[in-house]
Amino acid sequence: MPKITFIEHDGTVHEVEAEIGATVMETALRNDVSSIVAECGGGCTCATCHVYVDEAWTAIVGPPSADEEAELDAAFEVRDNSRLSCQIKVTEALDGLIVRTPSYQGR
Repeated sequence: MPKITFIEHDGTVHEVEAEIGATVMETALRNDVSSIVAECGGGCTCATCHVYVDEAWTAIVGPPSADEEAELDAAFEVRDNSRLSCQIKVTEALDGLIVRTPSYQGR
């Protein structure tokens, strides 16, 4: 199983195993990463699962879709490496992925 490291805004680190085919958001929720709120449950409609993909992983994860970009416009502290974790599917290629959470998830 691929491992994902979540680094919360307060420095709390969660290194967890992820299920192939799940999303990074689902993985966070299953492993009690409290900085991922996921109000819409993964529907790409709330931006409360916003993460910063580590720079070494941005090309592997790929760019956001047009719908995701529209939702990111409503997120706080958006950066070039911002993604919605509900839109990142876990694959073997993501083994070792590192994501960080912003200090606030909300609208």
